[in-house]
Amino acid sequence: MLGIDPKAARVAWTVFLLALLVAAAYAVRETLAVFVIALLFAYLLAPLVGFVERITPHQVSPRIALAIVYLALVGTMIALIATLGARLADEANNLAMRLPALVKNPTWMQRIPLPSWLEPARANIIQRIQDQLSSGGQHVLPYIEGLGGRLVSGAKYALYLILIPILAFFFLKDGATIRDEFVAALVEQRRRPVVDNILEDINLLLGEYIRALVLLSVASFTAHSLFLAFSGASYAVLLAGVAALGEFVPVVGPAAAGLIVILVTSLSGYNHVFLYALFWILFRLAQDYALSPYLMGKGVQLNPMLVLFGVLAGDQIAGVLGMFLSVPVLAILRVMFVRLRRVRSLVDR
Repeated sequence: MLGIDPKAARVAWTVFLLALLVAAAYAVRETLAVFVIALLFAYLLAPLVGFVERITPHQVSPRIALAIVYLALVGTMIALIATLGARLADEANNLAMRLPALVKNPTWMQRIPLPSWLEPARANIIQRIQDQLSSGGQHVLPYIEGLGGRLVSGAKYALYLILIPILAFFFLKDGATIRDEFVAALVEQRRRPVVDNILEDINLLLGEYIRALVLLSVASFTAHSLFLAFSGASYAVLLAGVAALGEFVPVVGPAAAGLIVILVTSLSGYNHVFLYALFWILFRLAQDYALSPYLMGKGVQLNPMLVLFGVLAGDQIAGVLGMFLSVPVLAILRVMFVRLRRVRSLVDR
């Protein structure tokens, strides 16, 4: 009657609802991020829960197996804090107190390795850096000195560290039930097999991805801590922790962590910066082309250009968290695309 096509109106209404859903998700992105991290944490613990269920008698409830895993997790966390926590805190405090004075000292720049063709320009480069530190760089030092206060003011996020394991517990306990009820409520009966297959692929993909990231992080921490400790670098454990955290941000994270290690070790009088740079290159070759493909599997393999695009786009959307989630989001979209294309090809036949 009003000249509106009903089909076009339904499409417009669907687009509006999707846009509204995206806007709502962006508005509650911090809370949503907590649930996503809890879900990934649950994927990390799922194999341990399954292993405990298999080795315990059949009379033992799955919830008891889950409780056993959580008790073991708490014990492991306490052991790590007791062994590494004190040293990490001491190294971080020592670096925070010495960093402003170290930055102002020009001798550290003499130790940074440069290509032979840049060596004649070293004096000019040092002078330019000194000019920046004395002018524009003066704004950086107060920020560094006040970084501890900013971290303390963000102590409210400590609540999330408690909330994430609790949410992961419920995901592990009731995840299958929640998924079945969700599918039954929103998906037609004839389409449920396709949706179930997609969800199963995503389930395997996310579990494989988060467990691979943790193993890569452990490998990075172990290799860096051993190399830096044996080569006489200061803050070996702290810098190894930075390298381990860098593994959770694809492409950009390891490179940024390597630059941080080079900068901090140069500032603190490390004499093997060039040797560390060589170690970093060899380690990245082994990590990126041998260990990572073996752990990730075929489901997470993406084109490097697509990964880089996702990381940069994720940074603009949600900062570090967006960079961390960019690869699993792209991999999930790839799984959905492959599954739906396969179904369409079967229908066309």
